Amino acid sequence: MDSVVDSLNNAYQDFVAAAANVLEAKENAGSTKTTATDTALENFKQKWELFRVACDQAEEFVESVKQRIGSECLVDEATRPVAGKPGQATMTGLPPISAVRLEQMSKAVRWLVIELQHGSGASSANSALSHPSAPFDARFSEDAAQ
Repeated sequence: MDSVVDSLNNAYQDFVAAAANVLEAKENAGSTKTTATDTALENFKQKWELFRVACDQAEEFVESVKQRIGSECLVDEATRPVAGKPGQATMTGLPPISAVRLEQMSKAVRWLVIELQHGSGASSANSALSHPSAPFDARFSEDAAQ
């Protein structure tokens, strides 16, 4: 995480410095176009693109952490024993889910979402189901049918 933050900070600092250089070059040149202003503008565009890339990478990192936290919370909720209030039954009517099984299902759903976000449509759903990173366990009847 520190490297993502450092990368974003460095890209931002470079972008701000490039913007300052553009303003300084324009001020020195007055109203005339010079090679110094062209160079400063080109450098500014490059730093802007690098800053955008760093922002995209930071956003991807945040999304992956959100997914990991969500998965961990889901596993915790699904695998912990149900504690009822005194005098209440603790049966939920649902069989307990193993953490490994829940993680397999979660990965399969994530692959489907990723494939669908990339616009592959219905054919991607079939490829996500057979993707090696989205494993299914043949011991479960619903997986064997797929």
